[in-house]
Amino acid sequence: MPTKSNQPGLSLRDEQKLQTRAKLVEGAKALFSSQGYAAVRVDDIAAAVGCSRATFYLHFTSKLEVLRAVAEQSTAPSALYFYEDLDRVLDTGSRAEFVGWVTRAIEWFHEYKDLLPAWDEATALEPEFREIARQGILALPNAMTSYLARWPADRRDEARLRVELLVAQLERFFTRWAMQGTIDVTATQAAEVLTEIWYPALQAPTR
Repeated sequence: MPTKSNQPGLSLRDEQKLQTRAKLVEGAKALFSSQGYAAVRVDDIAAAVGCSRATFYLHFTSKLEVLRAVAEQSTAPSALYFYEDLDRVLDTGSRAEFVGWVTRAIEWFHEYKDLLPAWDEATALEPEFREIARQGILALPNAMTSYLARWPADRRDEARLRVELLVAQLERFFTRWAMQGTIDVTATQAAEVLTEIWYPALQAPTR
């Protein structure tokens, strides 16, 4: 039976390449989590997994490309899932369901909080990553097909903007609350207040 480390149709050499690439992604993720983006060098990533700089460049053209791979394999799919779930929650018309979603969103930020500084640094330093981040944010409201369908066609850009602003506020709140410690509130209190702001703000116009 094939396993993750023994995929059907792959030669041993191809399998070893996949394993090396996966190790580089995991090694880079650990370094970005502990040191941020700017401080990490390609040599650091290679050394972390016991390979050479030349081996790194067989798999990635730069540390930016490996950061993109980290995003594609971890944060991006899970973030997309959260906003597909928000689409479902808004369909229920339940404020309580929305509170639950905000609570889960805060927990999601906790899971990935060590990587957030690296994303911010890369976005500030790398124009290419800025565009990657922009496309990632745009994908979130676009995944909310039921929500968008409730808005008039000529106001769907506004509907998307509301979701983008929600994304921005959740990230900024979490940074100040859990990472900087400049907001003193419980997660339960935060979820309630954020719901008061965003549950009505995301309702489609009645006409």
